Amino acid sequence: MTETTIAPQEESPDCACGALLEPGQIHCSKCLARQRWERREKARRRAVRRRAITRRPPRGPLGAAAMGVIWS
Repeated sequence: MTETTIAPQEESPDCACGALLEPGQIHCSKCLARQRWERREKARRRAVRRRAITRRPPRGPLGAAAMGVIWS
């Protein structure tokens, strides 16, 4: 019987999804795209939920008639 040892290969870092990463990368391009999409969706849902009236300053004029605009 021979006594040969096999050196373990250097393990390259893996992304959370299991993809191999290049040196210096933290996440793969698929995971980066998913994170961008999640941030955009979160902002979109927040904007849809917010009503236009809540973005106005409190006790401010609500329309042209309330501001005293004359249409003549």
